[in-house]
Amino acid sequence: MDEALLKKALARADAAVAKGPHATPPDGRRRTRHVAMGDPQADFERVMSILSLHGLLGEDGGLHPDVCLVSVGDHFDWGPASERERVARSGLRLVAWLASHPADQTVLLLGNHDLGRVGELADFTDATFREAQVEADGLYRGDDTDAAAERDFIARWPGLPTVELVARDFSAWNEEQRAWVEHLLRARRFRVAHAAGAALLVLHAGVTREDLEVVGLERERWADARAVADALNGVMDRTVAAWTDGPLVLPRLHHPGNAASGEGTGIFYQRPSLQAEDAERVRGTPRRRFDPRRLPLGLTQVVGHTRDKRVRELVSPGPVRDGVLRHLVTEGTRVEYAHGPPRDTGPSEAVMVFTDGAMREGRAEDFELFDLETRRAVPLAS
Repeated sequence: MDEALLKKALARADAAVAKGPHATPPDGRRRTRHVAMGDPQADFERVMSILSLHGLLGEDGGLHPDVCLVSVGDHFDWGPASERERVARSGLRLVAWLASHPADQTVLLLGNHDLGRVGELADFTDATFREAQVEADGLYRGDDTDAAAERDFIARWPGLPTVELVARDFSAWNEEQRAWVEHLLRARRFRVAHAAGAALLVLHAGVTREDLEVVGLERERWADARAVADALNGVMDRTVAAWTDGPLVLPRLHHPGNAASGEGTGIFYQRPSLQAEDAERVRGTPRRRFDPRRLPLGLTQVVGHTRDKRVRELVSPGPVRDGVLRHLVTEGTRVEYAHGPPRDTGPSEAVMVFTDGAMREGRAEDFELFDLETRRAVPLAS
């Protein structure tokens, strides 16, 4: 990426951070390029490089004026423990950079990591989080973490479901990030879902028929992306309006984790699974697994959250590739999963397009963005 352009992007981001939590109103300008970007859990410089390689940045270090960018959620938390401070700053830079654009130019969608700032970690301060994290770092051993020690840990920290959440999953949290997430929720800049077309919905992890029943949407409107987005965003807006403190909970749609109930569940956490051991886990809501055969027919959902490796483990064994777009198609009985954008489908099929390509892995030029108009990968700039 051109160093001068990167400096401009960094300057824009740092100016936005320095200004404090804010949201830029829409400017009414017509955008001709509409692009979805999968989970940007990567250094700010890597995100800018990917956008630049696809010709989406303007000369001022912001998006090109004709671009509308939909960020599919999870803007925080990655990398090793030794880089937490840098990662925390980088994630905040990206959120502030996105929010500095007009509301009709950038769409910020919520992921489970974004909501963790006001969910599992809602009642922490920087000081108490550091205290818990020091303790968690001493205990965390991945799958070999001592179970008794973990029980003692969450007994002392009842807002946390696991040692891993503090040591790894949400490890780059701070109060400043929480202030931004809360502000953008109240300003309605952080959204649950975005209708990119009549039957084209963008959101973090996807919804099933059961989830749409929870929000009270009529069955005949399940393939109407705008109706689905309005229903989901409406639930969030009403919940946020009534929310004063503590973890943000959307009953039967999103439950942050804690010591009493375990890991977080719901529409920002769930992943598709056809595994026999998940047969019971996919039945109720909220949950961490869903049966992809229960996706609403006629609707294409563009999602992040789940990398190729995970879908291969849970749905369809096969070769794994980072960076590429992937798709799942079902008519309610069979499930097809493959790399690349989906084939043409009809109203009797449900589609998912997966955009989480492990952004910080591999080469920036190999990371694919999804063109919401052509429904193909955005080509690299010539």
